[in-house]
Amino acid sequence: MNFDQTIDRRGTHSMKWDMMEDRYGVSPDTGVSMWVADMDFRPPQAVQDALQNVVDHGVYGYFGDDVAYRAAIRWWMSNRHGWDVDPAHIFTTHGLVNAVGLCLHTWTQPGDGVVLFTPVYHAFARTIHAAGRRVVECPLALVNGRYEMDFDTADTLMSGDERMLILCSPHNPGGRVWTAEELRGVAAFCARHDLLLVSDEIHHDLVMPGYTHMPMPIAAPDAQERLVMLTAASKTFNLAGTHCGNVIIPDDSLRRQFSATLAAMGISPNTFGLHAVTAAYSPAGAEWVDALCAYLDGNRKLFDKGVNAIPGLRSMPLESTYLAWVDFADTGMDVAEFTARVEREAQIAANHGPTFGTGGTSFLRFNLGAPRSVIEDAVARLQRAFKDLQ
Repeated sequence: MNFDQTIDRRGTHSMKWDMMEDRYGVSPDTGVSMWVADMDFRPPQAVQDALQNVVDHGVYGYFGDDVAYRAAIRWWMSNRHGWDVDPAHIFTTHGLVNAVGLCLHTWTQPGDGVVLFTPVYHAFARTIHAAGRRVVECPLALVNGRYEMDFDTADTLMSGDERMLILCSPHNPGGRVWTAEELRGVAAFCARHDLLLVSDEIHHDLVMPGYTHMPMPIAAPDAQERLVMLTAASKTFNLAGTHCGNVIIPDDSLRRQFSATLAAMGISPNTFGLHAVTAAYSPAGAEWVDALCAYLDGNRKLFDKGVNAIPGLRSMPLESTYLAWVDFADTGMDVAEFTARVEREAQIAANHGPTFGTGGTSFLRFNLGAPRSVIEDAVARLQRAFKDLQ
């Protein structure tokens, strides 16, 4: 669990490091990569050992007998989140963006509206547009520096041809851990407008001290007839490249419909991903996650202290995830100017706020899933780039 270890990912086909110069003009030799939401940490040793066993065996055939894999998921959700998952309700997809696409294909038609509370994870809108559906943005309210649901406004934005709502819980990029009351409000909103509720809970394990994530089935058990849960070990254990996500569906009818989609598309799981998840969802994995969350909390405190000391910059209080959401609105700069300072002067690649939808214009998103020394360097770079404000 040496999270301080620096691991050079350059030249390893890492999107985060090897693509940032093309995307942001920041050289991996002189810059800091803080955009793609994967971490610069190795997963628990139990995961490394499981994958090494597969490699040592040397035959990479189709995966079968997933009883242990499903049992591991059930154990994790019960022990970490108090959620009793029926193993028969679990489907495996090639990650959760793939799962979103499969949900759109199963339960919506071209032209249908799909509701997002924005700003929100940019891949949702990208996938909705690619599927020929309409993004219906319901802006979150920014209240005292944090996001809150605004159901009254959202109600007025519904036209009647919306079919689905995709929720990000915990919230990316704002880091909110939604309360039970807020989650019940989402379920009630979906009931009022007859929307299928797809709850993406990929960040559910990465919660800061003092906060507790509540799965939607626990918060709103009456919503299960319209609920589709998306979970994965990928963010928790830094396994994004294994492309292994879960769609968990309590309702029998919805489950039959989704199963038909998987059958029609010939979807089958990734062997490496299944082995990795089975090993990760274990007592050893739980110990590693506890240490990780404590380390990320330290990164958060360091980053926030340094960034909030720069006049005009405000890092939103982070309740979950390892993604800092920084508002540059009070600098008086337009998007082009503050972005140029971050990329050209600080040499940091960070996600552009407008890609997250309405409400994201004045923000940049910074990935804190890196060794402490990297966060210290990033803070110093930002302070130098905006030194004229201090």
